[in-house]
Order: sequence, then C-alpha cells, then structure tokens
Amino acid sequence: MNVIECNNLSKSYGSIKAVSNLSFTIKENTITGLIGRNGAGKTTLLKTLAGYFHKSTGEVTVFGEDPFNSLKVSSNMIFVDDKMTYPSALKLPQILEVASTFYENWDQELAQGLFDYFSLNPKQSHQNLSKGMKSTFNLIVALASRCPLTILDEPTTGMDSAVRKDFYRAILKDYLQHPRTILLSSHLLNEIDDILEDVLLMRDGEKRLHLSVEELKEYAIGLKGNREKLEKWTNGKDVFFEDSIGTQDAYYVVKNDYGPAAIEELKASGIETSRVATDDLCVYLTAKTKGGN
Repeated sequence: MNVIECNNLSKSYGSIKAVSNLSFTIKENTITGLIGRNGAGKTTLLKTLAGYFHKSTGEVTVFGEDPFNSLKVSSNMIFVDDKMTYPSALKLPQILEVASTFYENWDQELAQGLFDYFSLNPKQSHQNLSKGMKSTFNLIVALASRCPLTILDEPTTGMDSAVRKDFYRAILKDYLQHPRTILLSSHLLNEIDDILEDVLLMRDGEKRLHLSVEELKEYAIGLKGNREKLEKWTNGKDVFFEDSIGTQDAYYVVKNDYGPAAIEELKASGIETSRVATDDLCVYLTAKTKGGN
C-alpha cells in the first residue's frame, strides 16, 4: 500500500516554484530520507504532504485523500519541525498528558522513558527550553504519538552529536517494534543513512533521485588516474564530479553502469576504482557545478 502518491506535484509562491513537477510514491511502513540542500524545497513538500499548504498544480494523495483540510490525514499524521509551540501555561509533563488525548496510539511509558533519559526538567515550560532541548522534546512527542505517518523536518536542530545519535537509535528501535511510515528530512545523509530504507533526493524543487539506500550505495563509482584515459572511459557517461590531481591525473565520479569485465579493463589500464560515500554523492548530485579545481 502506498501512503503517499504524488504526480507532477508543484507548489508555487507567485513566480517562484518551490516544488516542481514531483512524481513519486512512498510505501507503507518505510523510513524515507528527504535529502537536499537548504532551499531545495524539502519543507514546502513536507508541509504540502501534511496538509498545511494547498498544491498549486498536479496531484497529491495521503492515505488516498488530498491532504489539504483532510480530517483523515490530520488524525493519522504528526508533523514535527523546530517551529513547534505549546501553551506557555503548561509544563512539559502537562503537554505530554494533553498530547496523549490527541493521539490514538500514544505510548505514555515511551514518552516518560525518553523524558527521563534525556534529563528534561519537569518544572520547565517549552518556551524556556534551549533550541536543542526543544528539538529533543518535540521528538519525544513524535515518537510517543506513533502516528501512521510521522513527518520530521530537520528534527535534530540544535542537538549535539551524541544526543542526535541517541535519538536516531530510538527512532529505529521504536520503528522496528511498531512499524509506521516515517519521512525524515535532512541535509546530512551520513548521520541517518543507517536507519533509512529509501532516499528521495531533491535539488531546486525537483526530484533528483528516489531509490533505496542500497541502490544509492552502488549508484556511482570513483575513478582516479590519467586524465586522457579517464576521458575516454567516461565519454558519454553521466559525470557527477571531477577534480584535477596534479597536471595529468584526475578523479571522476560517474554513474556506475560498468560491468565486471569493464571494471577489470579499467584496472588493467591503470585506473583506480573506489566506492563513493552516499553523503558525498548527494553533495555532487545537488551541486550547481561538477566541482573540483
């Protein structure tokens, strides 16, 4: 079952197209990473999926319905970002108590366990928390709600590295015990690729790639050696990145459509081959130029 379906979806603000002709589907009970640079259109897409924005053109369905003003979508979805606010009169435990009445699958034991683990102060209000602690509390609400669709827009803003790692582990652990559809946006793929199943890569409001993490790991290959030889081997290929090494050598990142025999020929001709880190590949695929010197 597809939880999300988009067909030529676009969202514009006047003459600016924040999301342009996106077509993709997201299956039930998967963790998908929405990856892209700042300004790529990630937040606009997520808020359109959450029903906050009305689409400009194209089609979008969530749980089979247009998400805008849909009670079905809003009752089965939670959207978390760094702009969440709560009533200032409520202390943090009171917010969790009220939240439990909103979400059918709420797990108070999980919420309290995470609250204690991350050492939140029960006497504090949300507005007085630091940026990192606000993100921590927001993620507690997101996980404990166990909504069928959980949308997390740059959810770890302000957190230090150790806390981010702890939360990614918590997300994966709870997802394995209670599967649901999670859409997680970030511009740091290297921090979250261990918990992702699929990656949707955006650039300038458009879909650059949508494939599994395993496919992404094999999508490109690094080639290093004599520039003249490399140019012959990469002629007609999709070159994602190139960099000069000295006066005669170079490093290229190209789409990996070489067969085993071709790889052996490359090596025999003196060209080194290497895997390309997924995070580096996403940087190359969303760059304005092919980089290098």
